[in-house]
Amino acid sequence: MFKPSNPMMARLRFTTKQVNGGFYKGNRTGAMGHFDKKGNYVIDWQKVRTYAAPEDMGDFKLTPFVTKVAEPKRSKYTKDVEKHGRTVTMNDSLKGQDFLNIWGERNGEEIMQREVEEYKSQR
Repeated sequence: MFKPSNPMMARLRFTTKQVNGGFYKGNRTGAMGHFDKKGNYVIDWQKVRTYAAPEDMGDFKLTPFVTKVAEPKRSKYTKDVEKHGRTVTMNDSLKGQDFLNIWGERNGEEIMQREVEEYKSQR
């Protein structure tokens, strides 16, 4: 039977699919606590990461990736429903016919080409 040497073992993949269940490799974040004798995880609050944010964000030079002035867009797929005498606008899902209409608008040449080919094949 082949048994790899120690240098070879370092190169082999080590994933949860290759070992028995219950193993978690992790992603180098470190433990935030430990397991007690009963098997419960106890958090060590000295190991928990805390992030300090600037006190006054108005003078802070770095900006967030998302702008604060953008207004939320209204979904194209909404429906007006009457509840308790009031009309309420609710989000609606994309229906199959809606998808076909959008696809047809964006791929009009392909639809025309298919129809021409079908017409020629029927003649």
